[in-house]
Amino acid sequence: MKIRTLLLAASLIFPALGAARAADVEKPDLTIGVGGKPLLYYLPLTLAERLGYFKDEGLNVEINDFGGGAKSLQALIGGSVDAVTGAYEHTIRMQQKRQDIRAVIDLGRYPGIVVAVRKDEADKIKSIADLKGAKIGVTAPGSSTYILMQYLFAKAGLKPDDASFIGVGSGASSVAAMQKGEIDAISHLDPVISKLESLDAIKILVDTRTTEGTETLFGGMNPAAVLYFKESFIKANPKTVQALTNAFYRTLKWLEKATPEQVAATVPEEYWLGDKALYMKAFEASRQAYSTDGNIDEASMKSALNLITATDPEIEASAIDLSKTFDGSFLSKVKTP
Repeated sequence: MKIRTLLLAASLIFPALGAARAADVEKPDLTIGVGGKPLLYYLPLTLAERLGYFKDEGLNVEINDFGGGAKSLQALIGGSVDAVTGAYEHTIRMQQKRQDIRAVIDLGRYPGIVVAVRKDEADKIKSIADLKGAKIGVTAPGSSTYILMQYLFAKAGLKPDDASFIGVGSGASSVAAMQKGEIDAISHLDPVISKLESLDAIKILVDTRTTEGTETLFGGMNPAAVLYFKESFIKANPKTVQALTNAFYRTLKWLEKATPEQVAATVPEEYWLGDKALYMKAFEASRQAYSTDGNIDEASMKSALNLITATDPEIEASAIDLSKTFDGSFLSKVKTP
């Protein structure tokens, strides 16, 4: 009887707590945009949703999945989503366009992007410079997978139009494009890359899933996926932004200790691309890429700016105020259960 009484009391208390938190935030019902939710690049978003951390903060979050990061950014600018989990570089790029977009928490320390060539082309394409004239698959034109290729092209002395870039999506369609020979190379993320590796379909040229690979390319960390908003939304809804920051920070701490089995058991089965063991392997390959504290330091901001200025002549480094790309005030007030 005592146990039953305690359970009944709990069933009454916890919904009440959730309702209290919902009443405390300005916008309990909100929409987050993302460009390729099944990708491990955006794993913290799926985990926060599936682990119930949004609801614990009194939030009812709807997630809109777009074809690529550039499209989710467009949705934010157009007002059809309230926030985006997307590439940090968007906050820099939009400042040049006089759009005040700010990140509040870093989800990925490294891009996690891999550039690989089709196995039967590997004898001819041994470096980035050899990709001149090739057909290269990216998640979507303008996305982070495309931007990284532009950076690599610039470093190799190639022009942006020295190859054809083809949007291949973020799931099985990208695997199929490589298998069918529709593309010669690919700039993509896990689990797609690990799936292609398991099929012995590719040879890797650049790997930013790891500390070593990222430092070799950039000379340090290079922030990837973040949670960002319009500055106007942050000012109007500080409690809502704090609640989302709390949920994502809690997710990062869960992820820091989670086993591959726990991660695979939490995400939807369709994320496995038909192979649970492969998904776990892919997570392990990308594990170093996730942030553990959510912060972006000045050196990482400058690294991201260097990537952009190397690929886009319209971006003037002197005109960018990096302090306006990341608002760490919410991270400093995070309280976890």
